[in-house]
Amino acid sequence: MRPSKRAADEMRPVTMERGVSRHAEGSCLIRFGNTQVLCTASLEERVPVWLRGGGKGWVTAEYGMLPRATAERTRREAAAGKQSGRTLEIQRLIGRSLRAVVDLAALGERQITIDCDVLQADGGTRTAAITGGWIALSDCIAWMKARNMVGNGVLKDHVAAVSCGIVGGEAVLDLDYAEDSAAETDANFVMTGSGGIVEIQGTAESAPFSEAQFARLLGLARGGIDRLVGMQRLSV
Repeated sequence: MRPSKRAADEMRPVTMERGVSRHAEGSCLIRFGNTQVLCTASLEERVPVWLRGGGKGWVTAEYGMLPRATAERTRREAAAGKQSGRTLEIQRLIGRSLRAVVDLAALGERQITIDCDVLQADGGTRTAAITGGWIALSDCIAWMKARNMVGNGVLKDHVAAVSCGIVGGEAVLDLDYAEDSAAETDANFVMTGSGGIVEIQGTAESAPFSEAQFARLLGLARGGIDRLVGMQRLSV
């Protein structure tokens, strides 16, 4: 029995609340159970120096945790003077995931930055950030279309993410912190609405996992992401 009493293929309650930021061109407050992430999209009429003059835009992401997003206060990275390796890895993952479904040429020489701020952490913050980040990005592009800044086809597909793992010898979907901290295998799956795989992160924390176990995790992830994409479609 899982600590949350969920079935192996059952996700935590998920909510996606759009338009929560007054100033951002797109925003979403997403909740995976007790994990809460605020995602905002900001549009700038510029691109990084290395992209100037190329006729293409850019989508990037930043990620951070509030000090009391966790059980004990975490020092602000700004106070430490640098971002941790974990933060850099997560925000690069978010950026890659969102760029995978954007036609950068159709975006034009503009940059959209997705800020993902973890208000409360209970496992799966990166997967929640990607899923909610897509809604913020979608609303930003809709804002641009309403002002005739871009045409159709900028956003090519949905993208969402979910965690899976092997806990107590069983493959389970959408790990909370209690399961994540005890998992024998921990994996994150990023997929598009059409079923394409964007990225898979999988690590054996104790014993190696088998190909059959990986196939089970992949099957669980597909089911979870199908549900998340369905919620994205209903929310936009």
